[in-house]
Amino acid sequence: MTVADIIAAIQVPAAARVDQRVPKKLLVENGAPTAADKRQINEGIEELVWLAALKPTTIGVPAYRDEVRDYLEIAVLSVVLRPEAKAPRLTELIHRSVPYPVLLIQCQAPGITLSLAHLRWSQGQARQTVLDGAVITATVDPGKPATPAFLSSLNLSQQPRQSLYAVYQGWIERFEAHAAAQLTGVFNPAPDATAAERRRAALADHQRLSREITLLRASASKETQLNRRVELNLELKRLESHLAETARQF
Repeated sequence: MTVADIIAAIQVPAAARVDQRVPKKLLVENGAPTAADKRQINEGIEELVWLAALKPTTIGVPAYRDEVRDYLEIAVLSVVLRPEAKAPRLTELIHRSVPYPVLLIQCQAPGITLSLAHLRWSQGQARQTVLDGAVITATVDPGKPATPAFLSSLNLSQQPRQSLYAVYQGWIERFEAHAAAQLTGVFNPAPDATAAERRRAALADHQRLSREITLLRASASKETQLNRRVELNLELKRLESHLAETARQF
């Protein structure tokens, strides 16, 4: 799997291609709030490339403006990370440093991870953007049966075309379907906004319950009192049952 494979799956029009290398200096100046972040950018990133600019004149989809955000274009970037790089933090820094919503194609051995993050206007700094929610990621694993369907679903022609915000939100819902497919084995995009919201809530519950189960198992393994261990195991069974029920809501 390569960056070219991802671009081909999205079917980025030739008119939207930019293919310009982005100096790390720009990231350091615009997206590194601490000295540690600056060091991570300089030491962790091998190459950052601006692949494409998806905007009204290149993909025929209107811009989006409201009191919360202003989406004039979507930037498609690729980054090559060195093996020792801390990918989650660098991914967040890249999304924060670009004033447009970004589809980031992150290459770090042994594979490729895609990421998205909505932006909104900062409430404290005029004309500055901040992340609106968490960065959403999807690891592209050619060995998983759901991967071809996931990549095919990213095709620009399959996204809502009311606005660039709608295109970006369409991708986010495909990422959520991908996350569900890692648990169910089946890639099944939500048919409407209500179903997408229901899946989003179920995924959040599943992640929360998974964390609680992990912590509880660790506590149970260390517990020396028999009565307390029985209580913890009963609670584990309850959470595991709830987890299974949540997965059925995907």
